[in-house]
Amino acid sequence: MTGMFYDDLVAGAVLHHSTGRTVTEMDNTLFSALTLNTQPLHINADFAAKTQFGQRIVNGLFTLGLVVGLSVADVTEGTIVANLGYDKVVHPNPLFHGDTVYADTQVLDKRDSASRPECGIVRLKQTGRKQDGTIVVEFERTVMFLKRGQA
Repeated sequence: MTGMFYDDLVAGAVLHHSTGRTVTEMDNTLFSALTLNTQPLHINADFAAKTQFGQRIVNGLFTLGLVVGLSVADVTEGTIVANLGYDKVVHPNPLFHGDTVYADTQVLDKRDSASRPECGIVRLKQTGRKQDGTIVVEFERTVMFLKRGQA
């Protein structure tokens, strides 16, 4: 597995994930359909053209999920027990069809698990940026990681 163990993570470290993902109209439409999200800003080009954005915007939950996904290979693949929570989610700028998303992960802090000695709890700050560096989502994520030798 390519993920990092609790022991490998250092508070303050920043990981720049090299994989980027260009978001398509199909991604946004399918995600909105799968989640029964009928928000016209996501699925109605005529409606969205008349808004301040001038076009459809990508569903914010898809954007958040994509940033988590972009980090998996580098950080959590095969080395976590569970995502425990997502906090302080902000979407400061819209994401549009055709934009490419890149992600960074900062280790904010970590502690041993009180109930599971084979695990530790890590708080991460994850940021998603468009190809021009504009931030489209930021959030904190709390994750239960395995300690080395416990996989």
